[in-house]
Amino acid sequence: MNILQVNSSARAAASASTRLANSIVERLRADNPGANLVVRDVGSNPHPVLDEAALGALFTPAEQRTPAQAARVALDDVLIAEIQAADVVVLGVPMYNLGVPAQFKNWIDAIARAKVTFQYTANGVEGLLKGKKVYVALARGGKYRGTDWDAQVPYLKVVLGFLGMTDVSFFYAEGLAMGPEAEQQAFAEAQREIEAAFA
Repeated sequence: MNILQVNSSARAAASASTRLANSIVERLRADNPGANLVVRDVGSNPHPVLDEAALGALFTPAEQRTPAQAARVALDDVLIAEIQAADVVVLGVPMYNLGVPAQFKNWIDAIARAKVTFQYTANGVEGLLKGKKVYVALARGGKYRGTDWDAQVPYLKVVLGFLGMTDVSFFYAEGLAMGPEAEQQAFAEAQREIEAAFA
């Protein structure tokens, strides 16, 4: 089993979403001791944004790219190779202003490449990253699960499905900014949900 863990919090060691993602990975590795783990921390080491220069590089035929363009495309190629090789993907996603972090969006923009990870067909879009199990660790200061304020989960379901990843499980640590007791309870509930999912 190849596990890819993508952390996207700007808080590094203090990150609640990374803590939750680590718990999921620990459970996966307990069940699969020989599993290979790749950790990509786009919070601590942000991937470059999809700007005009990057678009120019991507839309230039490989044999015509300048060295700078080739180097820019190669950065995305690394992330694409990681997600292609993964059997299981664990995403640590905190909520920033009701959405996903910009660092996480940059990762999505890097791995979403036409004719590589998705393609347009006569019947619509076909995601090419099929057959993967995805676990998403969500950390929120307030409580948004199941409400109209939760823009993260619908977005993640759509964008992951667009890429072919439709087997997605979500784990929530919510109310983390509502005091120490609420934070402790949130992690305890999240851990129970993780244990139940792997029982």
